[in-house]
Amino acid sequence: MILHDWPASTAEAKAIQLALASRVDFDSPLDLTSVETVAGVDVSVRNRQSTAAVVVMRRSDFTVLDTAVARIPTPFPYVPGLLSFREIPVILLAWDTLKIQPDVALVDGMGRIHPRQIGLACHLGLWIDRPTVGVGKSHLLGDYQPPGVERGEWSPLVYKDEMLGAVLRTRAGVKPVYVSSGHRVDLDSALALVMACTTRYRLPEPIRAAHVLAGSID
Repeated sequence: MILHDWPASTAEAKAIQLALASRVDFDSPLDLTSVETVAGVDVSVRNRQSTAAVVVMRRSDFTVLDTAVARIPTPFPYVPGLLSFREIPVILLAWDTLKIQPDVALVDGMGRIHPRQIGLACHLGLWIDRPTVGVGKSHLLGDYQPPGVERGEWSPLVYKDEMLGAVLRTRAGVKPVYVSSGHRVDLDSALALVMACTTRYRLPEPIRAAHVLAGSID
């Protein structure tokens, strides 16, 4: 499925986001008992080259079942709020070579936590028509109170009087991550999935594996 033509300017990119935002599903609960496979998605950009890695894991024990990598010249300039236009083309190339289509994808980047509520995880979810969750490492926008220090504690992240996501403590006493719905997943399900996929590190295991793989390609 072709979701849209690729933009030639930042104005076109913003117009695409505004047109797509109403199509994103932030309200569907995800039955975690039915989730058998989870993909981690990450993109590394170096020397004007973008490398995407997708790692599909079995959720029960994080065994790697499939991996895919793609590399292309970075197709879009760095513009805050428009990062999905830099990263989705190479992610889709990698995704299309997977032998196993995962039940859900955890994306290294934002979902609903975005000025137009259509971050990378939302945009990708529309393209692949699969449940997606955004897991950001840094604060992008919105206000929040720091969550408690224990694993699993979280606080709402609010932007323009609307709760767009949550600030989640995945490890006790460690810097939190920023979790939001991507597509076809509500926030409660997104938080539960991230916690279920996080072990002794700050990031969920599928994203960690994708990050390592993307950064290892010369």
